[in-house]
Amino acid sequence: MGYQAKKIEITYDFIKVVPDDDPDLIYFKEFQKTFGEDGNILAIGLKNDKLYEYETFAKYQQLAKDLSKVEGVTGVIALPELMNFQKDTVNKKFAISPVFTKTVNSQAELDSLLKTAEGVKVYENLLFNKKTGATLLAVTIDKDFLNSAKRTVVANNILNLTEKFSEESSIKMHYAGLPYVRAIMVSKVKDELNLFLGLAVLVTCIFLFIFFRSFFAVFFTFLVILITVLWTLGFIVVLGYKITLLTGMLPALIIIISIPNCIYMFNKYHQEFRKHGNKIKAISRIIEKVGFLTFMTNINTAVGFFVLLFTDISIIREFGMVAGIVSVATFIITLIVIPSLLLFLPEPSKKQLKHLDFKLFRQINQFLEGLVMNKRKWVYIGTVAVLAVSVWGINKINAVSYMVDDLPEDSHVKSDLGFFEQNFKGVMPLEIVVDLGKKNGIKSISNLQKLEELETFLKEQEYVSPPLSVLNVVKGAVQAFYNGDPEQYRLPTNREAPFITKYLGKKSEENTLKSFVDSTGQFVRFTCKVADIGTTNMNILIKDKIQKKADEIFADKHFETHITGTTLLFLKGNEYLINDLKDSLIMAFILISLMMAFIFTDIRMIIISLIPNIVPMIITAGIMGIFDITLKPSTALIFSIAFGISIDSTIHYLSKFKQELKNLKGNVYAAVIKSLEETGVSMIYTSMVLFGGFVIFSFSQFGGTIALGVLTSLTLFFAMLTNLILLPALLITFVSPNQKKEMKGFKIIKNLRAKRLQKKADKAENDEETKQAV
Repeated sequence: MGYQAKKIEITYDFIKVVPDDDPDLIYFKEFQKTFGEDGNILAIGLKNDKLYEYETFAKYQQLAKDLSKVEGVTGVIALPELMNFQKDTVNKKFAISPVFTKTVNSQAELDSLLKTAEGVKVYENLLFNKKTGATLLAVTIDKDFLNSAKRTVVANNILNLTEKFSEESSIKMHYAGLPYVRAIMVSKVKDELNLFLGLAVLVTCIFLFIFFRSFFAVFFTFLVILITVLWTLGFIVVLGYKITLLTGMLPALIIIISIPNCIYMFNKYHQEFRKHGNKIKAISRIIEKVGFLTFMTNINTAVGFFVLLFTDISIIREFGMVAGIVSVATFIITLIVIPSLLLFLPEPSKKQLKHLDFKLFRQINQFLEGLVMNKRKWVYIGTVAVLAVSVWGINKINAVSYMVDDLPEDSHVKSDLGFFEQNFKGVMPLEIVVDLGKKNGIKSISNLQKLEELETFLKEQEYVSPPLSVLNVVKGAVQAFYNGDPEQYRLPTNREAPFITKYLGKKSEENTLKSFVDSTGQFVRFTCKVADIGTTNMNILIKDKIQKKADEIFADKHFETHITGTTLLFLKGNEYLINDLKDSLIMAFILISLMMAFIFTDIRMIIISLIPNIVPMIITAGIMGIFDITLKPSTALIFSIAFGISIDSTIHYLSKFKQELKNLKGNVYAAVIKSLEETGVSMIYTSMVLFGGFVIFSFSQFGGTIALGVLTSLTLFFAMLTNLILLPALLITFVSPNQKKEMKGFKIIKNLRAKRLQKKADKAENDEETKQAV
């Protein structure tokens, strides 16, 4: 596995969240074949009057030329590279020539050329905004570089050139676009993989040393962690996967999940050794008593992950597959490594056994015992009250996410995105394709007028940039036909059309047109940029506004409109993720219920076992609504993970309860308290480690990962309380047949135990006095 782990790779595509058979994805792939990529533009924005000083502008011109020479860059669109239509009356065609033909050498020359550039209406409010003075430089990246490790190299080469210009000119540069965001995401995923591994190991080792006061306990656990991490990375490679934003969390997540196995084993080993002082017998009991329980708990955790395989989303399936396999493998690793190594160690010392009498935890256990025995009514009242508040909070949950949702609010990526939204209405790609119903439909003036109606509507939208389409070319041609008069930037009349067509129909214009019209002249493309306004508002914008208006304009049955692009697929991906995760949670609930039925054949025990694990999830969902934490893929993932992990404590407690119930001849009161004393400390230990382990994800730079860590920690904390308080209370209320009789019997047992403990303490005190005397 270590050898395989050396081959680990990071994926460079973070948007594969739509199933392959989705109609919109199928259409988008056809769109890409016809028109090319829509998310391959890295946008660079500037806003400074100093740019229009001729010396600075000359440097800006050079920057545009240098960027076009970067390997992987297929084109640069910027003010210094602005192209203009010019009428060639001799050859009866339009010539495309740059406005800035040479390096500007004087302010007067620059002012004159800028005035000419203002008259080029094709790029108005696309490359420069006259109201705010902002300008945009768009770098197109080759698609073969986008989905490979070369993407980061290309992005870094571009940034090196732009930052050099920024330093020389003292002009701040703003960056946006999917290539840039993905490059940033990749670098952060690498950083966080190492960060979380280190933090997970540190946190768990600290907790273990505090609990067990043993270097060996920490070292053996660290050994289990090392093997588990290697297996995790190895399985990712063996299964043909790559590190994504989700699988990047797996090594740290698996560390956290494997720790409870170690804690239960060490705790049971020390308990058994203190009973009889036989090391071999204690190790044997670990495998006999804890082995099966560990197997069942790991299987339950694995089920929580394996149900993710039923989603249609590849990155979620990969996450579920690896996490599920390693959850089962963790049982094998732990059960082989820890008992084997314990055989080579000396017997545990009194110091190492002290944690069994940890005063604070014993006091907590006694407090919990009092609640369970004497305050059950208040336990139920408190639970119902908390649930009522939680249900109220659940009704306030909003399901919304953003394209750059995972990045922190103070990230320069988000602030830069705000710059583009303020000056250019956004940079997120959105494509609209109009099927004109027949070949060469683009040559019809009436069709062009319908297209212009849609263009006008799009320009009026608050969050949509002016669209770029064949209309820009046609209107620019008319303007050129009238010698560049800005007032003539319009569609041709029926009388003008034949003359314009003669000029526009040359081969030299084919490259210009093919980006906006397919080879048949039937399919027309509008390419827009939209603001990152969230899934809810984006759905309203696309479905209720743009699609509705397009259907109204092209009401004729021969016409058809498709809205596509990376932004639309992102919206659909989020819907798929949330719905699939909901289904996965239901499936996990059913499968784990069946697992509990395998352990406990009594239907009452099955229901009782599920209640303490459902309540924490309802509370967490309520907290999300109360504190306005939105439901999105990363937060929806919490519930499947937390449910699979929290049920482990329930299994340990109920298994011990079942065993003690048999030993105590059916006395439920005595069995409940004896089980609480035996497993309560281990449940607190494991819950604290899990809580601390998941909290480390709050150090992430991704909002979704932070939410996953904090909310999962809270869910597991609440699960600890319900398993230690609500579960025993339910057992006494619904399992005990004769409560008064059992209570009397339990008090007799309790008094005998108190006398035995006092006798043991007196003996220990006498032994210490004798020792001091000697």
